[in-house]
Amino acid sequence: MPVPWTVKHRPKTLSSVAGNKEAKETFVEWLKSWGQSKSPKKAAFLHGPPGTGKTVAVEAAASDFGFDLVEVNASDNRSGDQLRKIAGGAAVQGELFGRRRLILLDEIDGINLAEDTGAVAALVEIIEAARCPVVLIANDPWDPKIRSVRDHCVLVEFKRLGVRDSLPYLKALCAAEGVEADEQALRLIIDRNHGDMRSIVNDLQTFSTGKNKISYSDVEWLARRDRKESIFDALRRVFSSKTCDQARRATDIVDMDLEMLFEWIYENTPLQLTDPKDLENAMEALSRADLVMARMKRRQAWQLLPFAIDQMTAGVAMSKERTKPAWTPMRFPSRIMLLSRTRKERALRLRIGQAIGQRTHLSSRAAERHFLPYVSFIFRNNPEMVPSLSEGLGLDEEMVQYLSGNGAKEGKEKKKAKVKTKSRPATQPASKRRKAAAS
Repeated sequence: MPVPWTVKHRPKTLSSVAGNKEAKETFVEWLKSWGQSKSPKKAAFLHGPPGTGKTVAVEAAASDFGFDLVEVNASDNRSGDQLRKIAGGAAVQGELFGRRRLILLDEIDGINLAEDTGAVAALVEIIEAARCPVVLIANDPWDPKIRSVRDHCVLVEFKRLGVRDSLPYLKALCAAEGVEADEQALRLIIDRNHGDMRSIVNDLQTFSTGKNKISYSDVEWLARRDRKESIFDALRRVFSSKTCDQARRATDIVDMDLEMLFEWIYENTPLQLTDPKDLENAMEALSRADLVMARMKRRQAWQLLPFAIDQMTAGVAMSKERTKPAWTPMRFPSRIMLLSRTRKERALRLRIGQAIGQRTHLSSRAAERHFLPYVSFIFRNNPEMVPSLSEGLGLDEEMVQYLSGNGAKEGKEKKKAKVKTKSRPATQPASKRRKAAAS
């Protein structure tokens, strides 16, 4: 069973955490001064975009300085009573076997502050009563509801990782995994993930699955992907959620067209749901989602959108009943990759359809569908008709090459070779060439 690279290569020391040098230095300075008279605050608040190394920096620092790390996910323990019981108890207890404690409250922005107003008060109480350093982590610390918590903390901002910090880390990771990766490919992966190292490493592992070399052509289609957060986070939410509400939130955390998200879920469902009955139920839910989306577009009935979302997220999530938990790499949608690779050919076919449509008074799509196969058949089997048909339909050289079966690219290469041959200087004397021609 493959291990996620984000787990396998998780940094063990603070120096091996990529980027954010200033933030790490600020955090270490606060950690060293904790409990001393010059310590400004009893808690540190690490904030920044996902995948910038906030949690892993705390874990690595705890290892570097010999802390016993007590990690609590605040989004899983949402109520004030739960936080007091778990985190508060650990924060006020004495040292264990002479080792100091470090309390980490992760994802505090996942607390449902609207339903549990006591959660903020509980966090403040934990910080004030703590006998050891307390670290809070969130993506956005500026929510007015947590202002009282923020006032008790040293703010440490983790910024998005750039190419300068990410590239050496990825090269070292590839070397450790025996993968040869083109630098331009790595740069593109970094750029398209907007500094989210977790997503960058997930993408890199996905592209390297089953091979030991990654070229730029393998990843260039990523240029057409725009994500607010990693698509992998959204997929994990769909395939691991225990409730319908959690699964539905997958559409909120990723900035992606609904049809594109459907393709991702459709591609990975057979990989994630290995039980035949689970897979049957999930594919049934996806088929219903596909049907609703088609009807929604055809009738412009956008009020059907929630039904499609429910089927493709909650419907798939609730189908997972018998499948045993296991980590399986996510795979890029094969249909999207195919469309990306054939984009140039499809654009050329559309241009041919437009040219034919102007002569036949049809739309370009209808002309492409009904007439292009016949025109292509004539071009390939009756070359003597090519000049007149090309002139009559207004086809350029690239279109003619494609219809003749040579392909646009091959046609260009042949044309270049022909020009080069014509311009090549004669190697035989003129007298010998005349004599050979006469004979």
